[in-house]
Order: sequence, then C-alpha cells, then structure tokens
Amino acid sequence: MKTINEVSRMSGVSIRTLRYYDSIGLLPPAARTETGYRLYDDTALRRLCMILFYRELEFPLKEIASVIDRGCGSDALDKQIELLTMKRDHLDGLIRYAKEIKEKGGFKMDLTVFNKTKINEYEKLARQQWGDTEQFKEYSKKASGMSPEEKLGGAEKMMSIFAEFGKLRQGSPESPEAQALAAKLRDFITDNYYNCDKTTFASLGKMYPENEEFRRNIDSAGGEGTAEFVSEAIAAFCRS
Repeated sequence: MKTINEVSRMSGVSIRTLRYYDSIGLLPPAARTETGYRLYDDTALRRLCMILFYRELEFPLKEIASVIDRGCGSDALDKQIELLTMKRDHLDGLIRYAKEIKEKGGFKMDLTVFNKTKINEYEKLARQQWGDTEQFKEYSKKASGMSPEEKLGGAEKMMSIFAEFGKLRQGSPESPEAQALAAKLRDFITDNYYNCDKTTFASLGKMYPENEEFRRNIDSAGGEGTAEFVSEAIAAFCRS
C-alpha cells in the first residue's frame, strides 16, 4: 500500500489532484488508515496509470471514467487520435515554417501554415452535440457581433481573473478573497457572454479542471492547480 504522499511523489500528480480524483469517483483509494489517510494498492496505481495516459491524450475526466469503467474506449480513442493527429500536423507545419525563417531569414508569404480549418471543423462537431442550450445560443449571438480584437480582449480579461485566482491558490477556496473573485468571474461571464446563473456557474466550475484545454489554459494563467482551485471556489460560491 502507498500513501497519498508517496503516490504524489511517484506520479508527479499533486495531492490536491489525487483528492479531487477521489471526490469525483475517478480514483478512490483502496483503503484508509484509522485516521482517515488514503492508501493506494497496485490496482489503484494501475488505474492512475490509465488516467494519466488518457489525460496525456487530452481526454476530459468524465470521459476517462467512462472509458475505464465501461470499457468503451475504442471509438473515443479513435476520435481523439484523429484530433491529436490534426494538431500534430498543424504544429509540424509551424515548426517547419519557423526553421525556414531561422535558416533563410525574413518571413515568406505563407498563410496556409496558420490555417486551423480542420481542427475548427472537428471541434465544431463537438459544439453541435453539446451546444443546444440557451447559454450557448446567447453566447453565439453575442459572439457574432464581436470583432476578433474584442474576442481576444475578452479572453485576456478572463485570463487576468484566473491569474488573480492563482495568487490565492495556496489558501482556502472559501476565503473572502476567493469568493469575491468567484463573484467577479460570474459577473464577467454574464456581462460578456451569457446569463450565468448559479446552476450554470456550478457546471462551468466542474468543467474547468476536467476539460484538458480549460485546465491547461487556466493553469498557464495562474500556475499549476489554479483550475482546481477555481473549481472549488465556484462550488463554495454556489453553495452559499
């Protein structure tokens, strides 16, 4: 049996993340000590390896649980491989372009390297599956009237809020400061995207650490663990 501290050191996964995996039923410990500390056996460690594998492939946590528990990973894995292959091809093109600039000096006219049509089309299919909500419709309506500069400015402002969360992430997500930021984030979303009631806000908060893209972007703004901290702060805000 391994303690949560030992598993964290072995895997590089933070203790906070391991606790979160337990709280959502993704990685329950094999047992607990008399004082309540989590213990992990070989079966739990094998499950963690599978979780980390699928996280590297950018699967959302909810889908990882489904793939592992119900063994329905073939189709999902094929789709993820297709998306990652598209992203790899896009990055390969950028790398070749950057090397050519370095070797020859100066920029050449080649706009195709920046084209993300395939990726955008693939992700559009996902939006079609999950986008039939009033909030998504409201966002689409607002976004259609925004210039690229306005969209970028809105994203930068939201990232600045996550950066503020990052400064607090070593403290309690229920602190007055964290709760004030949760209110600020909710107000920003309502003002700029869609009406973010508490039910919607709670769902959004759960998604931040589960979705690989959201988690990576939020952590890049505020530091590792920020997405999980924001999620916990939002949960506390929505309970009040």
